[in-house]
Amino acid sequence: MESVITYDSQLATYACHPQASRGRLYPESESATRTCFQRDRDRIIHSAAFRRLEYKTQVFVNHEGDHYRTRLTHTLEVAQIARTLARCLGLNEDLAEALALAHDLGHPPFGHAGEYALSDLMAPYGGFDHNAQSLSVIVRLERRYPNFDGLNLTWETLEGIVKHNGPLVGSESNKPLPREITDYNAKNDLKLETYASGEAQVAALADDIAYNNHDIDDGLRAELFNMEDLFDLPGGGEIFQKVVAGFPDIGKSRQRHEAVRDLIGAMVTDCLTETQQRLKEAAPSNVVDIRALGRPVVSFSEAMHEIDRSLKDFLFSNMYRHDRVNEMTIKARDVVSELFNLLLAEPEKLPVEWQHNLDGKNNEQTAQVVADYIAGMTDRFAYDEHGKLVSK
Repeated sequence: MESVITYDSQLATYACHPQASRGRLYPESESATRTCFQRDRDRIIHSAAFRRLEYKTQVFVNHEGDHYRTRLTHTLEVAQIARTLARCLGLNEDLAEALALAHDLGHPPFGHAGEYALSDLMAPYGGFDHNAQSLSVIVRLERRYPNFDGLNLTWETLEGIVKHNGPLVGSESNKPLPREITDYNAKNDLKLETYASGEAQVAALADDIAYNNHDIDDGLRAELFNMEDLFDLPGGGEIFQKVVAGFPDIGKSRQRHEAVRDLIGAMVTDCLTETQQRLKEAAPSNVVDIRALGRPVVSFSEAMHEIDRSLKDFLFSNMYRHDRVNEMTIKARDVVSELFNLLLAEPEKLPVEWQHNLDGKNNEQTAQVVADYIAGMTDRFAYDEHGKLVSK
C-alpha cells in the first residue's frame, strides 16, 4: 500500500520529527498509515504489560475501592497532560504520548512497596530499578513478534524511556547503571551522557503533575487528610483556600475536584511559561541542541518547584506514611518477599514458559528470572500466587 502519511508541519524545528528517526534495532518496513512514533504508541497500548497496569497499585491496593487511581489510570492521566504540553510547545505529541504510556510498564505490583521489596531482594544480584525494568519489558520480555523479542520501538522512544529523568552517566551521583540499560546501550547507543528529547522531558514533568494531583485527590477522597490541612502549603495552599472560600456550599467532593483542576492548570501554565522562556534563551535549532543544553529545557519555574516539593513533602508525611497505607505496604512487602524467596529456592514452581529461561547453575540469572516474573504480576495475581504457593 502506498503511504498516506502526512507529516505534521506544525512541529517546531527542535521537535523529534518522525521522518528523521534513527530507526529501530531490527529493521522493519514502515507503516503506510502511521508515523513511526504512532506505531510505537500503538505497540505499547497493545502490549500485555500495558493491560496489566489496570490491576497494579498506585497508592491504594486495587480492592480498596473502585474510585482510586490504579497504575493504568495514572498512566492515562500522564499521557493526557503530556499531549497538552507537547502540542503547546510544538513538540511531537505522538512521541510524548508513547513515552507517557510506557513510563511505568516495569512497575511491580503494590506500587512503591513492591518496588522497594524487589530492590532489597535483588541487591545481591545486580539490583532492581523500575525504569530499567520498563526497558526490559520493551526490549526483552514482551514476545509478540516472529523475528525479535520485545516491541522493537524506535531509538527516540527507547532513549526517552531510559533518560527521561536526565543523563545517566557523568552525573554527580555516579550510581552504577542497571545491567539491562548497559547491555542494551552497547547494542544501540542511547547517548546516556546527554539529556533526552523535549518530548521525554515533557513526559517526565507530566508524571510529576499527574501523581501529585491525583494523590491529593485520592488522599482527600480516602479522608486521610482534609482540605484545611492543605491551606498552609506554600503557593498551593492558596488554591485550596480560594476554592473553599469561593464555593462554600457545593460540598467536599466538588470542592476537591475544583481545587485539583485549578492546581493542575496552574502547574501546566507555569511549565509552559518557564519552558518557552528557556527555549527563547537557548534558541535550539534541532533536537540535538535540546540534548546538548546541559540542563532540562522543559521545567517548572523555581516558585513552582517549591510548590511541587511542598506537595511531595505533605503527601509523604500525610499519605504515604499514614497508618492505613503503611498496613497495606507491610503486607505487600511480605507477599513479594515470600514469593521471591520461595521461587528462588524452588524455581521449578515457576510456570513452564519461565523455566525455559533458567540456567540451573547461575543463581544470579535465576534471581533475575524470578524478579521479572514477579514484577509483571498484578496485585491480585500476586495475592493468588502467594496463597497457592506460600500460604498453604
